[in-house]
Amino acid sequence: MLLRQADPRDARDLATLSGELGYPTSEAEAGERLGLVCQQPDNVVFVAEAEDGRVVGWVHVFGAYRLEVEPFAELGGLVVVESARSSGVGRLLLDAAESWAAKAGFGQMRVRSNVIRDRAHAFYRHNGYSDLKKQAVFVKELAFLPPVGGRCL
Repeated sequence: MLLRQADPRDARDLATLSGELGYPTSEAEAGERLGLVCQQPDNVVFVAEAEDGRVVGWVHVFGAYRLEVEPFAELGGLVVVESARSSGVGRLLLDAAESWAAKAGFGQMRVRSNVIRDRAHAFYRHNGYSDLKKQAVFVKELAFLPPVGGRCL
């Protein structure tokens, strides 16, 4: 198994795996989103490539900065193709994300996982994660406006 950073040629596989995660995505959308993610500081996407060259999993990890707590690394997503689950691929991807986070200076890794993903919860607990809190996620669609910048004044 080869672990490497994702690149634009992985867009189709990233899209397929995103669909397995429950987020149907086109190849074009996956490629565009990968480009945006990779432009952000403190973001990385790793893929697991099987010996035959197939991408069988990916993980996205990023630095999260909040006023109320110390900075931490967070998994944006982790998915392994159904046929390779429980084979160690997820653990390899998680190790890569944790190693990146530690080298980037983060002292904590966080994961958010849908309440219906019992198998994923067991995976994270088995790998040393503990429940921090339960929360609700709210969403509101916004009309596009020109960017105003994200810097503090």
